[in-house]
Amino acid sequence: MTPRHTDVTTRATAHLPDQCDAIGSILSRVGDKWTVLIVMTLADGPKRFNELKRAIGGVSQRMLTLTLRGLERDGMVTRTVFPTIPPRVDYELTELGHSLRVPVEALGQWAFAHLPVVARARAEFDQRQAADDA
Repeated sequence: MTPRHTDVTTRATAHLPDQCDAIGSILSRVGDKWTVLIVMTLADGPKRFNELKRAIGGVSQRMLTLTLRGLERDGMVTRTVFPTIPPRVDYELTELGHSLRVPVEALGQWAFAHLPVVARARAEFDQRQAADDA
C-alpha cells in the first residue's frame, strides 16, 4: 500500500491535490507549540529576543531562533534591527501574525474548557492499558 491523495471537498471550496503540501506546511508552522506561544507573547507588542525567551519558559535559544526565522519567512513576524551598540533587535507580529491570534486564542480557550475531560479520558485510558498489560 502506498499513501495517495484522497480528493475531499469542503463546503467552502474544493482543493487541488498539490495544495495539500502547501496547506500542510502552513499548518505545521501555525500548529507548532512554540509558534503558538510566540504569537501569544507578541500579541501585546514588540519584544526583544531575550524578553521572548524569558516569557516563554522552556524554549531553547536555538528553537526560538528557528521558530522566529520561520515566522518571519512566512510573513507573520517582522524583525527590526536598531543600529545601537549593542545592536537591538525587536520582533513584532505583522497583520498576518495578528490574524493568527483569533484561532490560536480560540484553541487555547477550548483546551482550558476541556482540560478536565481530557485529563479524565487520559486517566481512564492509562488504567485500561495497565490492566491489559497485567
